[in-house]
Amino acid sequence: MAAGRTAPPADWQNPVPLALDTAPVPEYGGGSLADLLPTLVTGQGVAVPGAVIPELTPADRNCVFLIDGLGWQQIKDHPDEAPYLTSLLGSSRGGTGLPITVGFPATTATSLASFGTGLPPCAHGLPGYTVRDPATGALMNQLRWRPWTDPHVWQPHPTVFQLADAAGIHTAQVSSPVFERTPLTDIALSGGTFHGRLSGEERMDLAAAQLAAGDRSLVYTYYSEVDGKGHKFGMDSDAWRGQLMYVDRLAQRLAEQLPPRSALYITADHGMIDIPFDEESRIDFDEDWELRAGVALLGGEGRARHVYAVPGAEADVLTVWREVLGDRFWVASRDEAVAAGWFGPPGGVEERVYGRIGDVVAAAHDDAVITASVHEPRESAMVGMHGSMTPVEQLVPLLEVRS
Repeated sequence: MAAGRTAPPADWQNPVPLALDTAPVPEYGGGSLADLLPTLVTGQGVAVPGAVIPELTPADRNCVFLIDGLGWQQIKDHPDEAPYLTSLLGSSRGGTGLPITVGFPATTATSLASFGTGLPPCAHGLPGYTVRDPATGALMNQLRWRPWTDPHVWQPHPTVFQLADAAGIHTAQVSSPVFERTPLTDIALSGGTFHGRLSGEERMDLAAAQLAAGDRSLVYTYYSEVDGKGHKFGMDSDAWRGQLMYVDRLAQRLAEQLPPRSALYITADHGMIDIPFDEESRIDFDEDWELRAGVALLGGEGRARHVYAVPGAEADVLTVWREVLGDRFWVASRDEAVAAGWFGPPGGVEERVYGRIGDVVAAAHDDAVITASVHEPRESAMVGMHGSMTPVEQLVPLLEVRS
């Protein structure tokens, strides 16, 4: 053996699969993104379904600034680029200095649905980037809403914004105009008025104005390009760092304009991890005959896969995926993932949602992804990835500023 090399462990050819109970399940029911809006409007005197985050205290006017892709660890790792956000870390989660979790999978469509409805994925029914529609057998992209599906059949629950608006709270969303009429906005973020503004500065200024427009207000504003640059260039890039610096200034701009009796919460829909471009880190489903055997559809995304088996092959697919990936991914059957609480409380899985979850669910533990170079060329080329239950993906800030 070459100098400096150590012998592989005796069981290296038969690695032990990760135990499912080692997966860090999201903190549904009091410490997740789904619990934020129910907490805020409960404090404003509106009775809504859902759990509350006990560390938060009420305010008459509440504003949430959601920064796509900016996880807890990304702020902690970049104090020079984000001095203002870093200064607020101790305020997170009601002054405990702790993060919250986003839910599984840690992806935008799922997280925004959880945030806007106040429900976990097992109830709102957007349990991944792409999932199988049991009614058609086709993969449904829940971010881009393709193929077209009636949004209110797919997700029938009211949003917290709608409930707040009906209760007389001044309710508004301030975001990019391109999101005004999307199905995801319709079923997750609608209620009150939508205000489209192109620049980040315009959004911050208008969010502050909308917050002041009511004695009781609920305002949401959003910025996407931290996530966009992370996917395309990775978090070691100047492009990503530039976006972090920009959004840090936006957060401070909004905080400095808060009207009296206001609380601003700065949070995110997921974190992100850069994945190296090598065969060890990127496992190509389209080139791997073992992983493809018995699989009818591959859903989800690289770090959180829904695997739909050919009828009758479910047990075999689970066995193979565990054998091939089980020491690097938590690999569960649908029932195991549900029972473990990956998608929310086990008893809360609605019947219409159950069949959308994969026969096999694979969540990354290591710095690895399952790509699909032929069927998902765009997604497979991304540098930054997210979706799983690791802390860097799951944990997001809940920074707080009060006036």
